[in-house]
Amino acid sequence: MRVRVATTALGITAALLALPACSTEIKHKTPSAARAGKPSDGVQETAALSSAALESRLLVQSDLGSGYLPKPEHPAQHDDVTIIGCPALSELGGDAATGGTLAFPLKAKADFIYGGSSSEISEELYSDSAKKLSDGIDRIFDAMTGCPNYQVVAGGTPVDVTSQKLTAPHAGAEQWSQLLTFVAGGRSTVVKQTAIRDGSLLLVVSGSPALVDRHLDKALAKATATS
Repeated sequence: MRVRVATTALGITAALLALPACSTEIKHKTPSAARAGKPSDGVQETAALSSAALESRLLVQSDLGSGYLPKPEHPAQHDDVTIIGCPALSELGGDAATGGTLAFPLKAKADFIYGGSSSEISEELYSDSAKKLSDGIDRIFDAMTGCPNYQVVAGGTPVDVTSQKLTAPHAGAEQWSQLLTFVAGGRSTVVKQTAIRDGSLLLVVSGSPALVDRHLDKALAKATATS
């Protein structure tokens, strides 16, 4: 069975596992690892941005360069999801595996594929108070730090997941980054996820490692531009 990993809304980051041979889709929101610091109570809060404002700060096709196309949207499908080997993540409930745990109301997302291949990149923007954004990420991050290896079963299909903490770039107020490997049916896919919080804005870039590294700085610059 072929496994294709795409990236979608994480609440911070999310990896969407599309398993076409089994007609199953799993939205698995997992945070990037490597937290830098908690919001300071003495720091002045910036106003939250509307979803429309966030949408205008997303990278668009022309920002990425040639070879990128918007990823077609697929109807959401929901199957019973079981997490094996990570009690802390299981305790967060089914939303932790299906994408609802970090459902901030102010958000925007864009997904692209590159060169007609399986390489993909996803950008997500969220806005809320610094504390809510940070706490929302930490809920899953704390569970993930103790579970570098676990299994997700959706629609009867087992997917082995491993996570590796990476050094996050020094940007914004808080940063997270990790490498996720998804294995099913003998095939594996690697996804890099990097999240940066800057004030009341949270940026999450996920996808093929090379594409994340190539476009992260550009995404952060556009997301945090004030003009």
